[in-house]
Amino acid sequence: MLVIPAAGRGSRLGASVPKALVEVAGRPMIGWLIALYRPWVSGVVLVAHPTTRDAIRAAVQQYDLPSEVVIQAEPTGMLDAVLLGCVAAARWSPERIWITWCDQIAVHPDTVARLADSEGESSIALPLITRESPYIHFDRAADGRIAAVRQRREGHVMPARGDSDMGLFSLSARAAMVDLPAFAASATADAGTGERNFLPFIPVAATHGSVVTIPATDDIEAVGVNTPEELARVEAHLKSR
Repeated sequence: MLVIPAAGRGSRLGASVPKALVEVAGRPMIGWLIALYRPWVSGVVLVAHPTTRDAIRAAVQQYDLPSEVVIQAEPTGMLDAVLLGCVAAARWSPERIWITWCDQIAVHPDTVARLADSEGESSIALPLITRESPYIHFDRAADGRIAAVRQRREGHVMPARGDSDMGLFSLSARAAMVDLPAFAASATADAGTGERNFLPFIPVAATHGSVVTIPATDDIEAVGVNTPEELARVEAHLKSR
């Protein structure tokens, strides 16, 4: 199953439609995601804002893939959006739940295939890319285990070069349905944004399970479509690919 938090309204893009429905290279972002992940998932759960639920439901029903739309009534953060999506996905009894941000449409099919091949019995598997001036960086312990996550938007001190995710994660059924709710039960809002973030769950999961990382294919994969400039960059890349 694939969970897509899609409650964004696309305001920074100047869009008049929900962010997931903004067109990039002639196709809405949700269309790019379904085309990319269709070979690997049995269905999709989208987490939408109440005001955009109907538009997103109508859009996803155009694709031949079982789907469900659930509501995130308040913008409390990505942790809560992922949790809502996983609760809905659990009703399908999946072996694993994949999660992707709705604007990470430049992920390469080769990266997705490597993720599927590498996840095995891991609690979490995710692709990482080493890049300059990272927005996200995962710190490692001496044994190589992910020990902490730094986020630029939360005001953390960032390295000049770091290991960033690309908004794509594969969770075991236990990680998604047992460990994540347990983490969420005591998680607090981050000081910078006032939101509950999903990424701190990863180092916590690494303390009692296996977290597998794989290399990404291209730096562009870590670019989310949040601004007109990013949209233009990702659009040019997708057209060339």
